[in-house]
Amino acid sequence: MAERPLGPVYPVIFLDAVHVKIRDGKVANRPVYLALAVTVDGTRDILGLWAGDGGEGAKFWLQVLTELKNRGVADACMVVCDGLKGLPDAIGEVWPEAVVQTCVIHLLRASFRYAGRQHRDGIAKALKPVYTAPTDSAARARFAEFTEAWGAKYPAIVRLWERAWAEFVPFLAFDAEIRTVVCSTNAIESVNARIRRAVRARGHFPNEAAALKCVYLAVMSLDPTGQGRRRWTMRWKPALNAFEIAFEGRLSPGRK
Repeated sequence: MAERPLGPVYPVIFLDAVHVKIRDGKVANRPVYLALAVTVDGTRDILGLWAGDGGEGAKFWLQVLTELKNRGVADACMVVCDGLKGLPDAIGEVWPEAVVQTCVIHLLRASFRYAGRQHRDGIAKALKPVYTAPTDSAARARFAEFTEAWGAKYPAIVRLWERAWAEFVPFLAFDAEIRTVVCSTNAIESVNARIRRAVRARGHFPNEAAALKCVYLAVMSLDPTGQGRRRWTMRWKPALNAFEIAFEGRLSPGRK
């Protein structure tokens, strides 16, 4: 899987990591990095899986992205990732034209970690107008309202969004069809959910190879009937038109 040649350009690449327990003398959490792309045809393609050593994630991601480029990925229109410090710079180094977008789902989950359970529904309701705003300025206005309502109780959530703002707002400039693809949890969340179920069932792994094999088999078992692929392809057509307009010329098969 990790050596096969890849396409020259992808409209969207999602970067994420899941953590597994590996017994290496003692049981320790180790990241398994995942790169999932939506192709020009609207299919989901797992570009690769990599076991990390638990060190600096942004540095490891730079190695992963460089490998993807060496395997043929010359360009990515948008790269959706979490708010890991240094990751946008790594993406920009490999694909200078890529729009880096912080995953809204990750941002919301990080927000909930600071919130009391009794306040999570209220915070989710107050944040929704921010990430569904029609423009950057409208999002800022809604965020100001959120800050006024919740900032005194949860200043850490306000700081979290302020730090992530530069990578949060890019998708607000795009058509609703592009937003749907970028913000949809289905693209990567269904993959991660399957991986997490498989990992929890095993508990921990004797070594890195066993963990990667488990994750790989979990990914390969997705969508056995092909119905998910067909649904994605049907939904993709409006988004493809929007991507063609927003990233004119970059999705052309002849582009190098």
